[in-house]
Amino acid sequence: MDEQSQQAIRYWTLAQPAVSAYVAAVVRDFRDRDDVLQSISVAVLESFSSFDTTRPFVAWAMGIARKQIGTYLRERKRNRLVFDAETIDSLAVAYEQVESEQTRKLDSLHECLSKLEGRARQLCELRYQNDLKPLAIASLLGMTPNTVAKSLQRIRDQLRQCIDRHAAIDGGHS
Repeated sequence: MDEQSQQAIRYWTLAQPAVSAYVAAVVRDFRDRDDVLQSISVAVLESFSSFDTTRPFVAWAMGIARKQIGTYLRERKRNRLVFDAETIDSLAVAYEQVESEQTRKLDSLHECLSKLEGRARQLCELRYQNDLKPLAIASLLGMTPNTVAKSLQRIRDQLRQCIDRHAAIDGGHS
């Protein structure tokens, strides 16, 4: 597989949840959703060479999704349970904004995680990277499962506060 195809797949993998949620909001028939999403995936991957990497990929993919959904809705025009074009565009913008917010939160989370040290870092790695339960972590570290669970809760609270501080800072600069 060439580098451009790999990059297209990476971008699509990150954007797919937002596009999928958008499709689910607009395409009411659950049987048609997979078909519409598949046609969007194909269109995104086939036209990736025209994507301007200086622009947000999710917004570009949403543009393709709008066109594919428009085609789907025109084919089903007889159905009275479809949205008008303005509503579809508004939904696309809303999903782009949600995806952008989620991306900012993930970026903040990565930064906040990088600041963890010592036992806090070790507990997070064992729990979330190694997928160990508190009982297993407790036996590895010579702690009680209750102490591990409480420590993880405090760490999650610290991370949430750190993410909120980043959001407040980002909000002041927007």
